[in-house]
Amino acid sequence: MSANTILLDFSLDPARIIDEISRKDIVRVCKDGLEKYLAGLKISYDMLTADGYLCLLNEAGTGTIVTIRFFEQGLITINVEYYRKDGEEPKISFDNMKMLENGLRIRLEAMRSKHLPPIKRGSNVDVYLTSSDERVIEYDIDRVLFDKRSEFQKIQIVHSRSLGNMLVLDELQNIAEADLIYTETLMCRGAEDYAGKEICILGGGDGALLYELLKESPKHVVMLEIDEIVMQACNKYMNSICGDVLEKRTDDNFEIIVGDCMVHLKRYIKEGRKFDYVFGDLTDIPISDTPTGEIWDFIRLILESSFQVLKPTGKFMTHGNGVSCPESLRMYEDQLAKLTPKVSFTKSSAFVPSFMEEWVFYQVQRDAANTANATESV
Repeated sequence: MSANTILLDFSLDPARIIDEISRKDIVRVCKDGLEKYLAGLKISYDMLTADGYLCLLNEAGTGTIVTIRFFEQGLITINVEYYRKDGEEPKISFDNMKMLENGLRIRLEAMRSKHLPPIKRGSNVDVYLTSSDERVIEYDIDRVLFDKRSEFQKIQIVHSRSLGNMLVLDELQNIAEADLIYTETLMCRGAEDYAGKEICILGGGDGALLYELLKESPKHVVMLEIDEIVMQACNKYMNSICGDVLEKRTDDNFEIIVGDCMVHLKRYIKEGRKFDYVFGDLTDIPISDTPTGEIWDFIRLILESSFQVLKPTGKFMTHGNGVSCPESLRMYEDQLAKLTPKVSFTKSSAFVPSFMEEWVFYQVQRDAANTANATESV
């Protein structure tokens, strides 16, 4: 069950909507077209607004509301909102929406027109998530498998007909069963040699990165994840991507530690423990006007701390953001340029199915001169 909102809009010559007679004629045309699907529409309210005109109609006995909004620039929007029960036929089918739009476009002599399929709100299954640059994406999610809020975040595992099970944290898609390319690009599979290496994963609660790294015969991998509930949920519903690592938690060549990664990084720095690779599988690069705020401070702290536990020739590997966020990526690269000692970086990218966009990944290491100096001092 959900509230369905049908959206149509039309662009007319602005001169046609400035007087009352023209506005009422346009409302009449819209009402006549809509009454083919919504019987007994009545105008219940109208008013002039600062930027145009608003007219409210309702369908007798059903609770369906139609809003017709005029903007002085010539834009007319029509919103049809009604509550639809499970199994109930839509009031206006998708094919009928096309016919309605086309018929109104002709009768209104509109310069352009557009319709959208119903936006579904208030449903137990939320099908809308966002892209990296905050565009709305509608997914083919048909059921929710897990829904719980931990001390740190809202955790959901949903099923998509095309992507399989998908982990969603705080309304943002994180990884799906169809997203092996994400993990392989993050670890640069085939380009990096993990055999016999010491590796630290910061975050990675879905277990996918750990599971794939263990196939590369590392000496040892330690994973630092703060959210126990994420791991429990992924162990139950996402084991196609994490295998049994979240069940076992430890073995000869890996260990999962539940806790704040910064607490353990500080301990490793104090002990002088070093790694060949550190993976930052934590928060994405934020979308912001400037690199300020709590998340940017955390990113800088992670970068600085990670290089203190990396061997001179070690690498910091992390995910960035979508290619549609060039300013955020540039700000992140500016932060890399400020690190001491100096670092260099490479980038890779891949189209991630559940993100429905190209994603950028970073590989960061001390630049050649600093690597040589650090090696000599060891």
